[in-house]
Parts: sequence; C-alpha cells; structure tokens
Amino acid sequence: MPKEKVTLTLDAVQLDELRRLAGARSLSAAVDGAVSAYLAKWRHLAAVDDWLAELEREHGPVPPETLEWAEQVVERWEPVRGGPRRSRRAG
Repeated sequence: MPKEKVTLTLDAVQLDELRRLAGARSLSAAVDGAVSAYLAKWRHLAAVDDWLAELEREHGPVPPETLEWAEQVVERWEPVRGGPRRSRRAG
C-alpha cells in the first residue's frame, strides 16, 4: 500500500503516551494503526445507518424508545484489544 508523508499536530500528553506504548515500534505504524481502527469504526457505523434506513423504508420509522435502548446498549460496549465487545453488565 502506498504511503504518504504528512505533518500532524497532536496533543503533547497523548503523543508522549503513544510513544511509551509504541516503545521500539514505529510511531508512524502506531498512528497508521489508530487511523485504520478509527476508519473501520466509522465504516461500520455508516453500514449500520444504511441498514437502519433500509429497515425504515421497509417497515416504517423505528420507535423512539427502541432507538434510546439501542443507544444505551452501544454506550455500554467496552473497548478491548481487537475491537469493541458488549459489556457483561445487565441491560
């Protein structure tokens, strides 16, 4: 995959932490991995939005209480290595 050199301005505290976590590994690779994860998250959310729009076209509007419930479920997801997962807390 082609690479392009860019200049970024990052929060100094976060950059220090990233450098500590990345260790001997490449800072560029760490940032590239973070961007990849961020883009994957937004692609997934866009796919969910498309799916919800399709459901609304086929079945009508989603009731507000259902949307509120779904928002609460998503907010309880806990990030772990390899991506988000559902919380073990009862909902």
